[in-house]
Amino acid sequence: MSTASSPQAQSLASVVVVDYGLGNLRSVTRGLERAGADVEITDDPAAFATADGVVLPGVGAFREGVENADPLREDLLEVAESGTPLFGICLGMQMLLTTSEEGDTDGESAVQGLDLIPGTNVRFAEGQKVPHMGWNELHVQREHPLVDGVDGNYAYFVHSYYAAPDDEHATVATTDYEREFPSIVANEAGTVFGTQFHPEKSGETGLQILRNFVEICADA
Repeated sequence: MSTASSPQAQSLASVVVVDYGLGNLRSVTRGLERAGADVEITDDPAAFATADGVVLPGVGAFREGVENADPLREDLLEVAESGTPLFGICLGMQMLLTTSEEGDTDGESAVQGLDLIPGTNVRFAEGQKVPHMGWNELHVQREHPLVDGVDGNYAYFVHSYYAAPDDEHATVATTDYEREFPSIVANEAGTVFGTQFHPEKSGETGLQILRNFVEICADA
């Protein structure tokens, strides 16, 4: 299945939004188009290979996300291996990690994420109100082109689990919700990255993030 959006008059980059049955694809697509991308929603691996950048969106549970995306696992790993920018959003970001406490519940065996950013997704501490929902501040911890111009800005979150990368350098930005957690992560090469928040729901801050992503794609 493949759905092409109306092309931008001056498209800066071609971006594929991965359609694996989960995620607010239309909202993400509209945000990317506003940021200057020519967007295609598809589950066709051939499109992944020719795009300037790939977005892995997602809402819902880790197990369902991983199982839905599993037919595309090798294709997504090839995107990362090629150096094409791969951007995970919310659940899509969590799927970039190795595993999740959410995927090892009720006696079921753990499910494996893409392991592109080694680490585990953990649940907020008992007693904390979950999900963490609403606007919260981004604290940039290190340089990465995705976060240009957003330090101290607010983004929109909805989640009960957060990323705990094995390498602390994988944390690009943090957010405080009774504890500090990574809200933006990236691999060592900087070409695989994700946001725990929804940029497509985060107003001007989110649009700046998406513009930064499109520029990364254009320069890749």
